[in-house]
Amino acid sequence: MEDCRVLFMLLLAFSVNVAANSEGDALYALRRNLHDPENVLQSWDPTLVNPCTWFHVTCDRDNRVTRLDLGNARLSGSLVPDLGRLTHLQYLELYKNNIVGRIPKELGNLKSLVSLDLYHNNLSGDIPASLGKLKSLRFLRLNGNKLTGRIPRELMNLSSLKIVDLSENDLCGTIPTSGSFSKFSEKSFENNPRLNGPELMGSVVYDLGCK
Repeated sequence: MEDCRVLFMLLLAFSVNVAANSEGDALYALRRNLHDPENVLQSWDPTLVNPCTWFHVTCDRDNRVTRLDLGNARLSGSLVPDLGRLTHLQYLELYKNNIVGRIPKELGNLKSLVSLDLYHNNLSGDIPASLGKLKSLRFLRLNGNKLTGRIPRELMNLSSLKIVDLSENDLCGTIPTSGSFSKFSEKSFENNPRLNGPELMGSVVYDLGCK
């Protein structure tokens, strides 16, 4: 019995280390893709097994990454698909930087995510429809970027959403008014010159000129 207990503890420690390594690899992939003039990522050392020792990274009791706080850090560069491997992440805070490029569709794999704050960057391209899989998401702030395309209707199914801010982009089409979007005011969508306003409840609007 004692041998079984020891074996179980060894297997548990191994699985935690594997998870930590995988998450550390994902975070280090992000570091390699970012320019960091203030050296806020200096502690992100890939030779350390556990990324929970890195600054701006918070973990739970099982050493799984739950929070990434890099807001207003003067970072530039782009996001990486590897972020989708942080499946226990609850808060992704990368606001007020100079991050460019697309929002990776792999962020839709972050099933524990509560808050996605990418506002005031220079992100472009569509809002990924895969974000509609984030059933725990309560705060979605993508304002102050250069995002284009339609607002994904998949987001209407996120019943936990409390705050949405998509203002100050270049979105087009109409504003959803069904599901979770029924409680958001037009202020959440203002300053999108090609956004035509709320759609009729229950209607499906196709705008072939919206790209």
